[in-house]
Amino acid sequence: MTKGPWLIIRRVLFYALVVFVVVYSVFPFYWAVISSFKPSDALFSSNPSFLPIPFTLSQYENVFSGAAFGRNLVNSLIVAGFATLISLVLGVLSAYALGRLRFPPRNAVLYIVLAMTMFPQVSVLSGMFVLLRQLDLFNTYGGLIFSYLLFTLPFTIWVLTGYFRGLPRELEEAAYVDGATPMQTLIRVMLPLTGPGLVTTGLLAFIQAWNEYLFALTFTIGNQAKTVPVAIASFGGATPFEIPWGSIMAASVIVTVPLVIMVLVFQQRIVAGLTAGAVKG
Repeated sequence: MTKGPWLIIRRVLFYALVVFVVVYSVFPFYWAVISSFKPSDALFSSNPSFLPIPFTLSQYENVFSGAAFGRNLVNSLIVAGFATLISLVLGVLSAYALGRLRFPPRNAVLYIVLAMTMFPQVSVLSGMFVLLRQLDLFNTYGGLIFSYLLFTLPFTIWVLTGYFRGLPRELEEAAYVDGATPMQTLIRVMLPLTGPGLVTTGLLAFIQAWNEYLFALTFTIGNQAKTVPVAIASFGGATPFEIPWGSIMAASVIVTVPLVIMVLVFQQRIVAGLTAGAVKG
């Protein structure tokens, strides 16, 4: 009998904590959404409203009033998409070798790959700048994709290696008995089993590339290859009160919506991939 009130209190505290975490996580995005539908003079009102009142689409019209932002969106889609695709292709091959094949320096190679993620981007900025200039890749899609692989590829290799290590070795041995080559075993047997892991890893790598700012700022000039994070940062004014915060909110919502849609579409595979990684890790 004495445990009843304590159970109720614990349950109430648990749900209160859940509500706090949800509100704390979602509220900034909610505020950005409603701010994007308000006129500029209502953003700094002394009585802020939690609803988009008065409602207007002028902020979105201002964002797309020029052709630059639309091109920046296409640039981000191309660069992030190809960087993710190349990372997955190379990451699958590398992770299969590191996770399933036996060779002496396997662990050393894996830890070297992990060490690559520990260096901050600014530490390789000057070297990458000189390299891209020498290769004539400055201010091009290829230059950004090449530079983005510095952080998407090690992440992809490290995560997928864990998935490949967790697969039953009997499946691989059965494929070898049937005469399959290592490449055929990878494509026809192992790869289909890592579907959730591929989706989860690819989505996280895409988000990294989509939100990248420092490389895109340093290695682009003009709007030829400029991505949306740099484009949003270029919305500015002489003082904080002259910055078009409404347009920045609208542009941020536009950039975030594709990521939200991707997560909703692949949510089942993402959950399966994260659960599998937690169990196998």
